[in-house]
Amino acid sequence: MLKDIISAAEDNMKKSVEVVRKEFASLRAGRATPALLDKVTVSYYGTPTPLNQLANISVPEPRSLVIQPWDKSAMPEIERSILKSDLGITPTSDGTVIRLTIPQLTQERRTELVKVIKKKAEEGRVAVRNIRRDVNDSIKAKQKDGVPEDEVKRGQDDMQKITDKFIKEIDEMLKSKEQEILQV
Repeated sequence: MLKDIISAAEDNMKKSVEVVRKEFASLRAGRATPALLDKVTVSYYGTPTPLNQLANISVPEPRSLVIQPWDKSAMPEIERSILKSDLGITPTSDGTVIRLTIPQLTQERRTELVKVIKKKAEEGRVAVRNIRRDVNDSIKAKQKDGVPEDEVKRGQDDMQKITDKFIKEIDEMLKSKEQEILQV
């Protein structure tokens, strides 16, 4: 019974870590990755559509992206969406493909990005801790329903070990992303 609660909490914690991983992937670190464009949506025939569903996105060089739309008529709308996004990159088009050149990061921008990823990591840790707190509360409630005290204690200890594992994973992701951003 307690195992079900703990395994459900572990699944939720995995999802929280995945959210942090996706947030980190969408941050620009001076290196081009197709994940930079994950948040860009294009108005395609009046429907907001993710860019990666309208075009092939490739990385020909470490600091450039090439977007090859499957429907050439969508190119102006794709360019407009990229300009409107918070990427701060101006697209260049030659009629068949759109090229994005990722500018070199300034030291000021690097320190700003490090602050952002630390904040995202802390949000992830807080989400994991909130799950732990909720589970511990429900485990304590089970004790009132007649579950033995030693089982409750064991359940809380297991929950703490799982929490520590996921927080450590977030910290490791933060450390590697920080190194990636600060690398010149």
